[in-house]
Amino acid sequence: MATPADARRGAGVTAGGRAAQATVAETAVPLERIAIHRKAAGTVAVVGNPNAGKSSVFNRLTGLRQHTANYPGVTVERRLGRGTFGGVSLDLIDLPGTYSLSPTSADERIAVDVLFGRVVGTARPDAILAVIDSTRLYQGLYLLQQLTELGRPMIVALTMIDAVEREGRKIDFAALAEALGGVPVYPVVATSGRGFPALNEALARILALPPPRAAAHWPELARAAEAVVERVRARGTELHRVEAERWLIDAAEPSAAVAPAGIDLAEARAAVFGAEPPLAAEARRRYAWVRATLERVESPGSGVATQAARLVDWLNRPWPATALLIALMFVIFQAVFAWATPLVDLIDAGVVGLGAILSSVLPDGVLESLVVDGVVAGVGSVIVFLPQILILFLFIIVMEDTGYLARAAFLVDRAMRGVGLSGQSVIPLLSSFACAVPSIMATRVIPNRRDRIATILASPFMTCSARWPVYGLLIGAFVPVRSIGLFNLQGLVMFGLLALGIAGGVGTALLLRSSVLRGENPTFILALPEFRVPNARNVAMKLLDRVRVFLRRAGTVIFMVAVIVWALTYFPRSPDVDAARAAATAEAAATLTGTALEDRLAEIDNQAQADHLAQSWLGRAGQWVEPAFRPLGWDWRVSAAVIAGFPAREVVVAVLGTIYAVGGEADEETLRGRIRSATHPDGTPVFTLPMVFGLLLFYAWCLQCAATLAVIRRETNSWRWPIFAWSYMTALGYGGALLIYQLGTP
Repeated sequence: MATPADARRGAGVTAGGRAAQATVAETAVPLERIAIHRKAAGTVAVVGNPNAGKSSVFNRLTGLRQHTANYPGVTVERRLGRGTFGGVSLDLIDLPGTYSLSPTSADERIAVDVLFGRVVGTARPDAILAVIDSTRLYQGLYLLQQLTELGRPMIVALTMIDAVEREGRKIDFAALAEALGGVPVYPVVATSGRGFPALNEALARILALPPPRAAAHWPELARAAEAVVERVRARGTELHRVEAERWLIDAAEPSAAVAPAGIDLAEARAAVFGAEPPLAAEARRRYAWVRATLERVESPGSGVATQAARLVDWLNRPWPATALLIALMFVIFQAVFAWATPLVDLIDAGVVGLGAILSSVLPDGVLESLVVDGVVAGVGSVIVFLPQILILFLFIIVMEDTGYLARAAFLVDRAMRGVGLSGQSVIPLLSSFACAVPSIMATRVIPNRRDRIATILASPFMTCSARWPVYGLLIGAFVPVRSIGLFNLQGLVMFGLLALGIAGGVGTALLLRSSVLRGENPTFILALPEFRVPNARNVAMKLLDRVRVFLRRAGTVIFMVAVIVWALTYFPRSPDVDAARAAATAEAAATLTGTALEDRLAEIDNQAQADHLAQSWLGRAGQWVEPAFRPLGWDWRVSAAVIAGFPAREVVVAVLGTIYAVGGEADEETLRGRIRSATHPDGTPVFTLPMVFGLLLFYAWCLQCAATLAVIRRETNSWRWPIFAWSYMTALGYGGALLIYQLGTP
C-alpha cells in the first residue's frame, strides 16, 4: 500500500522512472465503491486551474455517482459526487477552475467562497484535492502555494504525466512534496486511469493527514493579517488569516465582520505594500518561489521536437488552424445528416408502431386522440431528431476534451476584436451551438461587463440544438437529397443556416459595442492546453448527461406543450362538423364499395379533422393573427404553430405534428408530406421555397425560448436586456422573412 510518506521518502523518483505510486498504480486492485445513500465521512474540494483535467479526475473518482445543480442565488453550476476510497465514503465538490485565490469572474468567486465556507448551503470543505497540469507546473504552483496556506489536509494529483514523459522531462515528486510543506503528490493519467489506485488510497486517508507545514514567505503580510484577525475576533467573529490576507491584497471584503471592526484598509495596505500595487507585489513574491521550486523539482527535456510536436506547432499557425476550424464545422453539419439517418429511421418506425398499437387498443374518442395525436405525435416528432442532436453534442464534447475548443478561442480572438469582443467570448458562443442557456451562464468568466452583455445577446443567434428539429423537418421536406461533388446538399443548406446565425450574432455584437455598450476592447490571456486523446469514459458520461437533459425536456416541457396544443386543437368540438361527417359517410356507404369506399371514407375523415381544427381554439387564434403573418406567406396553421412555439422553439415540430399528423400517423415522412401538400383556401401551396427559406431565417434569428430569456434576466439582473433581446431578434427575424418572401415570390 502506498502512503503519503512514500511520496516524501521517494527522493530521486522521476516521471521517467517508476515511482512507488506508479508501481502501486499498476498492481493494486481497484477499490470498492459504495452506494450514494451512505453517509460521507467528510467533504473534499477538487480545485485546479482551468483545462488542468480537473473534471476528468472528478468523473473517474465519482463515476455516475454525481449530480449537478446551481449554487444558491447564482447560476454557477455545482457538481457533487460521492465515492468510497478504502472503505471511507467522501463527498467530492468539483469547483470551477481558478488560477488563484484572487477571483476575476463569477466562477472563480464561487470557487474561492466555497473554500472559505462563505456559500450558504455548502459546508466548508474538510480537505482539498488539488489537480494540477504537470505540463504547466509554472502556472499551477502559484495556486498550490496559496492552497497550502489554508491549513487544511491536502493532496495533489499531477495530471497528464504521460505528456511530460513524452517530452523527456522529469519531475522529482518527493522534492515537490517537500516544497509544498509535506503535501503528498500523485502522478495520474485521467484518460487511462494510471495512478488512480494510489490516489484512491491517499483519499482514504486524506482526512487524517496533517495540514501542510506553514512557510513564512511574507512576514509583513502575515503580521498585518493577524492584526485584522485579532480585531475581528475581539468582536466575537472568527476570520481565517488567509481571508484577511485576501482582503488586504484584493480589497475585497471577505466577511461582513470586517466592516464594523474599524480597520482602515488604505493604511493597512500602505504598511505592507508601500506604493506598489498589492496584486503585483504578491505576484512578484510568489513567482520568485515558483521559479526557485521549479529549479529543484523539474529537469528540462531533451529539446528534440517530436513529429507530433511539429504537427501541433504547424496546426497552431493562423492559416492551417483557420482551415482546420472551417473544415471541422463543415464536417460536423455534413455528419449530422449522413450519420443520423439510420437511427432517425429506427426511432421513426418506433413512434409509428407505438401510435398504431395505442390506436388499436384505445377506444375511439377523446382519450385516444389525446394519447395518439397529442402525446405520441407531438413528443415523437421531436424525439426523432435526437440522433442528430447527439452527433452535434459528440463533436463538441470531443473538441473540448482534446483541447481544441480553447485553441479555437485563441484562433478567432483577433477576428472577435473586430466586433469589439475578445477570445473570452468564443467558448460561450461555441457552447451556444448546443444550448444558449449554459452558454449565457458561461459568460461569467468574462470580467468586462460590456463584453459580457454583448456576448449574452449574441449567444441566442447561434444554431442551438432546439432549432435542429425545425431545420431538419423543413430541409428534409424541401431540399432534395442530392450530392454536389463530395458534399450533401442538405448539409450545405444546414451549414448556410449555421453561417447565418453566426452573422446575426457577430453583427449584433458589433452594433452593441459601437453604440450602447461602447468601451475599450477587453484583453484576453489564455494558456493553451496540450492536445490530448479524449477520454472515452469522460465523453460517454458527458454525452449521457446531454441525453438526460434532452429527454427530460422532451418529457416535461415538450410533453406539456404537446398536451396543451392538442387540447387547443381538439376543443371545442363542433356538432355541425360531426353531423356533416356522418351524412357524408352514410352517402359514401350507400354508393361506393371496396377500395373506392375506403378512399372516400379517409377523405371524409381528413376533411372533418381539418374542419374541427379550423374552428378549434388554436385555429381561431391562428386565424386571428394570420393577417400579421400573411405578408410572410404563412397561413393560420403556421402562424398558430409559431405562436405556440414561443416558450421553446423545438416544440414547433410537435405543434405541426399535432396539427398535421392526425390519426396516429406521427412519422416524420408523413408530416413532411402533409406540409408539402398544405394549401391556402385558393388552392395555392403554403410552403413555397421563398416562404420556407423565410421561415428558416425567422427561426435562425428569432428568440423563441423562455429559458433563455429567464437566464438573461438572471445574468444581467435586469428585465431591460431580455425584453430588448426578444424584441430585437423578433423584429430581425420577421423583417428577414418578409424580405425573402416578397422578393422571392413572383
